[in-house]
Amino acid sequence: MPRGGPEARTSLWSGLIALGLATAYLIALLGAEKQAIIISLLALGIAVVVASAWFGVFDNVSRSFVNHEDAISGFAIIAALALAAYFHEDHFVLLLVITVLLYTVATLGLNIQFGYAGVLNFAGASFFGIGAYTSAVLNTYTAVPHLIVLLTGGLLAALIGSILLLPVLRTRGHYAAVVTIAFALLFKTFLEVNDVLGGPQGMQVPAMRIFGWSFNDNIEIGGVTLSFYLNYFVVSLLLLIGAFVLVRRLERSWIGLNLDALRLDETAASCFGLDIARWKITAFLIGNFLIGIAGALFGMVGGFVGPNNYTFADSLILVSILLLGGIGNPWGLVVATFIVVVVPEKLQTIQEYRFLLYAVMVIGVLLFRPDGLLPRPVRHYFPGWRP
Repeated sequence: MPRGGPEARTSLWSGLIALGLATAYLIALLGAEKQAIIISLLALGIAVVVASAWFGVFDNVSRSFVNHEDAISGFAIIAALALAAYFHEDHFVLLLVITVLLYTVATLGLNIQFGYAGVLNFAGASFFGIGAYTSAVLNTYTAVPHLIVLLTGGLLAALIGSILLLPVLRTRGHYAAVVTIAFALLFKTFLEVNDVLGGPQGMQVPAMRIFGWSFNDNIEIGGVTLSFYLNYFVVSLLLLIGAFVLVRRLERSWIGLNLDALRLDETAASCFGLDIARWKITAFLIGNFLIGIAGALFGMVGGFVGPNNYTFADSLILVSILLLGGIGNPWGLVVATFIVVVVPEKLQTIQEYRFLLYAVMVIGVLLFRPDGLLPRPVRHYFPGWRP
């Protein structure tokens, strides 16, 4: 398909229009306060999604994201900045958006494990917590620069994950999943009985500082007060961009090709000379590094870490995001994270039933759209190649 032809331009515009409408919808939803308006907006969103799927609009949007990913990505960054600028004084909304960004980074790490290598990990929240507790300990007891703290959180999550790999590599399928579930349960218990880490009460996390700039101070520009969460928003957005680029480049490289072969058939991959253990370790370490670095930043954003924030139930939330967005579909993860994080917060009346909501959504997606809410883009492993 020619990149400069009419068909290519039509494909690009379909993606840009979808992105613009989605941004306007999010601004309306995040800005709404009355429950009746929120419910009406959610009903409208569901109706539009169902109609788009029925008339094949999703297919055109998916092709646009595949054929013009660089351009769409650039406009997506602009849309995120516009969203933050619109809510520049609203602490709550900006915190929600930051949570979405960091959860997306964490699920991108899970996506490498589940979607690319087929390695099951039901302890995502535990590795997220490892990063968060790393930031709490280092920021409280040391003078390590906070950018180094973020990297340390990711490295420590990857290191502990490498220890967990010893039993994981000795099992397959559901048994490997049980190992990660056991780790998630043990991790919460370890935090509760460890007084050095605050025990059941948790720990306070000092604010992030970079080159003397305190991220917990509001920003004053020409008499306009900007929320201090904009500091964390910028860092979170940069982290998401880096993680997204890493995941997409990894997918299209020879590493992604090997991981895909591993996921599809371990026996066949082994017969063709692939070192199964080596590639499982690679996927597990890279995925946990992304989860840990996101957790380290999230700990500083929230200012507090506690055992009840990193339970097995929280790991299931991350898995539900992965299933809703579509395993192996990074763009779908962004949409799914917004749904899982924002909808329960806006609908206060269903806060107590959020896990039931997640279960219903996951079951519905698995029944009617097994590939996730958005069509899964076609993989192409060689840069510059287009079908």
